[in-house]
Amino acid sequence: MSAAAPPPPSSPTALSTLLATVSRRWQGAPLWVALVALVVTVQAALLWLTWQHEQSTRQEDTDSAALAAAADVRQRLLDNAQALQRLLWEQERPDLWRPRAEQLLRDRPELLRIERRGAGFAIEESVTSVTYPNQFQTIPRAGMSIDAEIACATARRFATPAYSRTYFLPSPNGLGLEVVDLCIPLSQVGASRPGAEARSDAVVATLGLSDLLQVAMPPEVVRHHEVLLVEADGTRLARVGARRGTGVFIADRLIDVSGFTAVLRLDSLQGVPRLIPNLSAALVVALSVALGVVILLLVHDMRRRSAAEQALAEALTFRKAMEDSLVTGLRARTPEGRITYVNPAFCKMVGYDAEALLQAETPPYWPPEMAALYTERQHERNAGNAPPREGHETVFMRRDGERFPVLIFEAPLVDARGRPGGWMSTVLDISAQRRMEELSRQQQDKLQAAARLATMGEMATLLSHELNQPLAAIASYATGSLNLMPETPDDPPADLDTQLMIRQAVARIAEQAERAGRVIRSVHQFVRRRERLRENVRAGELIEAVLPLVRLTARRSHTRIELDIPEPPPRVSCDRTMVEQVLLNLARNGIQAMEEDEALPLNQRTLRLEVRQTDAHWITFRLIDQGPGIPDAVARQLFTPFFSTKPEGMGIGLAMCRTVIEQHGGALDFSPGPGGHGTAFRFTLPSSSHPSTSPAP
Repeated sequence: MSAAAPPPPSSPTALSTLLATVSRRWQGAPLWVALVALVVTVQAALLWLTWQHEQSTRQEDTDSAALAAAADVRQRLLDNAQALQRLLWEQERPDLWRPRAEQLLRDRPELLRIERRGAGFAIEESVTSVTYPNQFQTIPRAGMSIDAEIACATARRFATPAYSRTYFLPSPNGLGLEVVDLCIPLSQVGASRPGAEARSDAVVATLGLSDLLQVAMPPEVVRHHEVLLVEADGTRLARVGARRGTGVFIADRLIDVSGFTAVLRLDSLQGVPRLIPNLSAALVVALSVALGVVILLLVHDMRRRSAAEQALAEALTFRKAMEDSLVTGLRARTPEGRITYVNPAFCKMVGYDAEALLQAETPPYWPPEMAALYTERQHERNAGNAPPREGHETVFMRRDGERFPVLIFEAPLVDARGRPGGWMSTVLDISAQRRMEELSRQQQDKLQAAARLATMGEMATLLSHELNQPLAAIASYATGSLNLMPETPDDPPADLDTQLMIRQAVARIAEQAERAGRVIRSVHQFVRRRERLRENVRAGELIEAVLPLVRLTARRSHTRIELDIPEPPPRVSCDRTMVEQVLLNLARNGIQAMEEDEALPLNQRTLRLEVRQTDAHWITFRLIDQGPGIPDAVARQLFTPFFSTKPEGMGIGLAMCRTVIEQHGGALDFSPGPGGHGTAFRFTLPSSSHPSTSPAP
């Protein structure tokens, strides 16, 4: 890189130098120039004449093949009409008509369907090719009969078979094919036989144009041409051929049979003839080349040197443009750590220009507090401990003192002789990525907090109802106690029985106060719990923590709570707060589903909570209700954020539940309950005794 490269030939200086060199080398040799010009002229004229003759020959071959191919297609169409006319004689024997029609479909692959049409053009009987069994199921056949009706009207008018216009027949897989209907008026044929009576109005056969070309074209034509069937306006109807034509030698022939009009086009696979199309031209060229070899040898050295210089200049220009256009920082360093190259993206990243970075003894983008650590890493790298090729993270410092994280991919820098010359690094600024990750984490925390507060807001009415009972009891016992106690100091003291009654009332007051406190504490702990640490907790403790809140909802709807927890309960590793919120959301959804089902008797409203040890690594929780189940339309978007079937719902409950479970490595899904009644929600959590890195079952 230190040596100055010669200017590229595209510059004015290099071009003038090249012209001067050529002029000096050819000066004094005008006869050689005239000889070369004469040889080139003769050779060019001969090649042009040979090329013209070859092109004419190929076009004639294509025209001949198109003429023969059009005759084959025309004959095939006539043969199809004759075969269907022979089938008409079987109309008086219905038991033979279908077998003969099926045999005709097997013998003629281009026939997709044969129909017997009766009065009112209604389908009396039809046979479909086994090659296209479902072709006529996408659109009912009755909806595609207009072209066949027009063809049959023409056939009856002229007492001869008639083809319809071509139309597109879609397939169930989204594709389709171009077809045409052939109508044979049965009444005309039946009336032509002495003593015969026509049974139907017409026979309609549907022909696939692609299959027609496939069976009608000789293999030799298909091997050397792309065969197309197009309409007069150029619309392509069908094609055969393994390869596309080159579009150089094309021949069109008109096919007009019984109302079917189309253009058969052959597009030869042969392109423009080569510059040397035959042996005679090759011999002339060889002699001409032999005459010019001597002249070419004279300029060979000059051309090689010029090409090498041009390639070098282009390579340097391309590499410089590529490195300058990168948005990723590039940095080259010597084994001692001195910077030898940086691209503009790296300079923009750290805020220093390239000259300052190349002259610095110690990289100025190293944070002062981490300079010693980075120096030690550099010594370890030189000792043979190369950094991982998948990249490592570190911290750089901008010119204004801002620290920012970067991801570095570093590899040894080897020169042309294979000797190590330092290290080449690719540097990515990941500060924006880290900010987005932090913002995403904050948004997730806010969403989970909003879901938890929304859940508690919906339960406020139930809590007030639940607390009214112990508070009313406390008030009653307190009033009774006051009535039993002396009102003034002068009143006689209460007897022993009265004191016992007062003591019992005070005990009842304490019990009711403790009951109200338990309700308040359970709600308080659920709302205020913030830790995000994984805990080793028994599955039964998770259910017991939310059971008071679940029973608040269940008591109003007369729902019975059933627990099925093995002894001893399995232990799970989880974020206790978030898993309890998942349990509470799923339990409340099940209770509300049964409450909204008016046809469900009260004695059948049961919510079952099950815990099972699936295997050594996973614990499965199931919540089964007896509600009406989940419709398919709702099931498809049940876990979609902000989708809710409740007018007052926020639509974040189930989406939050799935996110929490997947963050634990588990899975949340649902299925119909046992016996097909209700709904069973199932989720898995890792076992604390056997932590697993495998996917949840």
